Amino acid sequence: MVDYHAAGQPASYQYGGNGPGIGDYMAQEDDWDRDLLLDPAWEKQQRKTFTAWCNSHLRKAGTQIENIDEDFRDGLKLMLLLEVISGERLPKPERGKMRVHKINNVNKALDFIASKGVKLVSIGAEEIVDGNAKMTLGMIWTIILRFAIQDISVEETSAKEGLLLWCQRKTAPYKNVNVQNFHISWKDGLAFNALIHRHRPELIEYDKLRKDDPVTNLNNAFEVAEKYLDIPKMLDAEDIVGTLRPDEKAIMTYVSCFYHAFSGAQKAETAANRICKVLAVNQENEHLMEDYEKLASDLLEWIQRTIPWLENRVPQKTMQGMQQKLEDFRDYRRVHKPPKVQEKCQLEINFNTLQTKLRLSNRPAFMPSEGKMVSDINNGWQHLEQAEKGFEEWLLNEMRRLERLEHLGQKFRQKASIHESWTEGKEAMLKQKDYETATLSDIKALIRKHEAFESDLAAHQDRVEQIAAIAQELNELDYYDSPSVNARCQKICDQWDTLGSLTHTRREALEKTEKQLETIDQLHLEYAKRAAPFNNWMESAMEDLQDMFIVHTIEEIEGLIAAHDQFKSTLPDADKEREAILGIQSEAQKIADYNNIKLSGNNPYTSVTPQIINSKWERVQQLVPKRDHALQDEQSKQQSNEHLRRQFASQANIVGPWIQTKMEEIGRISIEMNGTLEDQLNHLKQYEQSIVDYKPNIDVLEQQHQLIQEALIFDNKHTNYTMEHIRVGWEQLLTTIARTINEVENQILTRDAKGISQEQMQEFRASFNHFDKKRTGSMDTDDYRALLISTGYSLGDAEFNRIMSVVDPNNSGVVTFQAFIDFMSRETTDTDTADQVIASFKVLAGDKNYITAEELRRELPPDQAEYCIARMAPYQGPDAIPGALDYKSFSTALYGESDL
Repeated sequence: MVDYHAAGQPASYQYGGNGPGIGDYMAQEDDWDRDLLLDPAWEKQQRKTFTAWCNSHLRKAGTQIENIDEDFRDGLKLMLLLEVISGERLPKPERGKMRVHKINNVNKALDFIASKGVKLVSIGAEEIVDGNAKMTLGMIWTIILRFAIQDISVEETSAKEGLLLWCQRKTAPYKNVNVQNFHISWKDGLAFNALIHRHRPELIEYDKLRKDDPVTNLNNAFEVAEKYLDIPKMLDAEDIVGTLRPDEKAIMTYVSCFYHAFSGAQKAETAANRICKVLAVNQENEHLMEDYEKLASDLLEWIQRTIPWLENRVPQKTMQGMQQKLEDFRDYRRVHKPPKVQEKCQLEINFNTLQTKLRLSNRPAFMPSEGKMVSDINNGWQHLEQAEKGFEEWLLNEMRRLERLEHLGQKFRQKASIHESWTEGKEAMLKQKDYETATLSDIKALIRKHEAFESDLAAHQDRVEQIAAIAQELNELDYYDSPSVNARCQKICDQWDTLGSLTHTRREALEKTEKQLETIDQLHLEYAKRAAPFNNWMESAMEDLQDMFIVHTIEEIEGLIAAHDQFKSTLPDADKEREAILGIQSEAQKIADYNNIKLSGNNPYTSVTPQIINSKWERVQQLVPKRDHALQDEQSKQQSNEHLRRQFASQANIVGPWIQTKMEEIGRISIEMNGTLEDQLNHLKQYEQSIVDYKPNIDVLEQQHQLIQEALIFDNKHTNYTMEHIRVGWEQLLTTIARTINEVENQILTRDAKGISQEQMQEFRASFNHFDKKRTGSMDTDDYRALLISTGYSLGDAEFNRIMSVVDPNNSGVVTFQAFIDFMSRETTDTDTADQVIASFKVLAGDKNYITAEELRRELPPDQAEYCIARMAPYQGPDAIPGALDYKSFSTALYGESDL
């Protein structure tokens, strides 16, 4: 405090501004304000306004002033004024009439003003005692600023700016009102009337006011304010209208009285705003919950509808039927499944975003309906993936089986036809009794012929066994035409048994008469013995040359070509054998001709004539090039298949490692990201776009995979990557980058909702990364304890256990970065609580324990008022009235403390 009596000099205060609002305002306007006080019109307005303002407070003490220059000179009413407006006691005044007593009293008042953080510029006690109007008005203005205007605060603005913003907000809906200052904006009187009408619409008929009648407007406002609001008339309408620019201090003083008169309404508005904010958050969260439930229901319904289709393993009887199933499965993979993959990813993102918003607004975590948790979706999706994998494996195995069956069926029919052709007429031959009238040579010939037949019969035994084995395999593989195969096979086996029995009977008959036979032409016998196996060899060769083959690799077809080349290399020797056999027959004929022996037709020892041998040899010669062409075609096909394998492997060996590398990079990026969260988000989205831009490579691989399946290629030794590996890796890559982006978005939500600065967020990230030694984005309890200690926490076991129950409610032993951020944001910021909302409703209800629908509709926007009315239970207290609503239970339900 300044020593007023030091060196006998009077005290002189300077008002420069220590306190917020007043100092700044006075510092800016100090140079011109004091000059303007000399304007007679403004001085008149200030005298009237300041006098009325002082009297509005002094009358509470049962007194008033008449002349502001004279009545404060002794300091007594000045000290009384300060006691009334501050509610504090000043030092006891001196009651003497001498000048020194007056100066001391005024100094006590000035000391009190200075104690409130106000510096008075060039205002001394002597000047007040001497009745200096300029200094007296300046002192009163200082008091008005400190006790009536400084504490006004609207949306982080205070004093003059806060009062101006309050006026603008309150008069914004009114036509012809545009408050930009505290002088000419008030000349037409509409702004004063708008302020009253906004808070007390029953007092003013605003629509009947005219902008061109300012005196009537001003007097109407002044009279209503004095009569109904207890605001004394501080201004004259004629003075305001007759002045080019009304005095700003006078207007501010008068307007501040309106602000304090309506401060209760301001509190109600603040309470309504808080409730609107809480309700808006709740409505948005309910909308997100409904969206999640619908999306989860649709996705689960699709999964439950698709799995039975994938688990339907009823085989088709033909390759065409299985090809159609394979095409349907490809349509499912290309068309139906990809959108559902996106929906599943979006569902997880929506769930995480909703939980973050609930956590940030102090709401309980969202618990989806039974069976619709994210884990339930994942379990259903896993079941779908397993069914899909099993269905594809079953399709491929079934196609292999049908391909095998088609091959076996054709092979069975070919061998059966050859056998049936061979057995044709054999029963009749064996049943004939030509040996009864035959000559000795004929008998010998018949015996030899029968021996040749037995040799031929034995040679055909393998074919019959092969036919039976093929039929058995067709039965085991459930061949669709098994009944006809079995009937034909049974017929062949029965006929074979009959041939065996007839052969044995005829041999006994021939051996019985053999004793009567002497000789037979050795040449015919030799011809028969050599012709029969050669003929059998040619038949086997023709059968092999016409045999169907199936291969899957280039090595298999090359093996067949090598075997065929080896067969062709034996043809020259076979041709020599043929010429030798034909030479035996020719030699026999020469001998017969030479010895005049008349041969009885064909060789009696065999039915294989030279014409048959030549015919079959010619047939073999024709089949060899056909076999060459078939093998070459198959070789070309296998070379094409090998090209497809290598083409797919080349692309897969690039795409597979690329996906794996990107997965590792995402893991590093999520830990090592720097810059603002928005920069990180933009970087991640650019990174996501670079991944999406890689999609054409996956599509190319899908096209190559389709060509491989269409070519019935079942293995690929050139790569370890299958299309299934690539698909799963691609889906995991897209899901991982989407989740990483969602984590950053949630961090932005946390930062914005909690008011965390970018520097704080970076500091949190740096601290977390320092203790995240494994770079996994999470840490164990020991590392987390070290992290908390590094941030300034003094931890005992009880406090640390409390923190762990917050960041790790599931007792997993692991703390994620998001959980750390949520904890730090709760520790450093303030949030709405149920008690705050209850207090806000109590303000709207006028301190009652209940609220009515009319009060809600009057104070809240229509949609949020109806939202509350629909959800509030009737009030049951002893002071209840009809229509009373219980806002306390409603407020606690918003924060999960009870059910709505």
